[in-house]
Amino acid sequence: MPRLMLLDTASLYFRAFYGLPDTIRRADGTPVNAVRGLLDMIARLTTDYGATHLVACWDDNWRPQWRVDLIPTYKSHRVAEVVAGAPDVEVVPDALEAQLPMIRRVLDLAGIAVVGAAEHEADDVVGTYASHAEYQVDVVTGDRDLFQIIDDDRQVRVIYTARGMRNLEVITDAAVVGKYRVLPAQYADYATLRGDASDGLPGVAGIGEKTAASLLGQYGTLDALLEAAADPGSGLSASVRSKLAAAADYLTVAPTVVKIVRDLELPTLEEAGAELHPVAGDSRAELERLATEWNLGGSVKRLLDALDLRR
Repeated sequence: MPRLMLLDTASLYFRAFYGLPDTIRRADGTPVNAVRGLLDMIARLTTDYGATHLVACWDDNWRPQWRVDLIPTYKSHRVAEVVAGAPDVEVVPDALEAQLPMIRRVLDLAGIAVVGAAEHEADDVVGTYASHAEYQVDVVTGDRDLFQIIDDDRQVRVIYTARGMRNLEVITDAAVVGKYRVLPAQYADYATLRGDASDGLPGVAGIGEKTAASLLGQYGTLDALLEAAADPGSGLSASVRSKLAAAADYLTVAPTVVKIVRDLELPTLEEAGAELHPVAGDSRAELERLATEWNLGGSVKRLLDALDLRR
């Protein structure tokens, strides 16, 4: 059966940048550590997990205004500059920013599909493809937000990179339950309740991970929990009722911010060119030339070798 791999691309190139020294540079002094690292990651991941199709999902807007309008603190700590009428500028080291055009260039030459969506994050692109694919799906990310799309029945799992490429974790339904005591389908509600400082989500004051998991274990969903809070005859404690009432405004908007969009209008996998194949002709020659010119070491060869396996 075909296997689709969806990359949370920014998560990977940030990891590559910080995982390799930025003293690795091309002749003009531009760092290439993120380029090298990302190519090596793709070569290894596609080989080890048997991907037949691959999409590098891209942040066309890393902090969509519609999410900010609902929760102004959303990712606010990562804003380097506010741009009126355009996406805010994210805090990205100059040495990494300079490599993004190179990353796009080598992915294009390698025939790797890159897909983004206006006013949406890469997570939303991942969520849409994963929710509609007829293939087995591996989502590669270091972001726990994507745990909400895991689905054993549909063979959608996460290859989790948070502990590094040498310690990859395959996250399935059972792994989510084991770590957080909630099902993947409950994970967005769980994150809403407990909050997430890395995304600027305050959560409900006084409700931490254990309480959030316990409440969802008892009531199933956030909606059902809020219904219980509004019902004087339910068994919900006065303390929890008070905490939920104090966070009522936040709870009205947070689920929309936290839940990954799954119904974007995206190119089909065929239209995007997601099927992996060997690189030939002028594209291969250009990649091999850039391997030397940009000092990419053996990373290009390892990627080409991995793609050659798709003959």
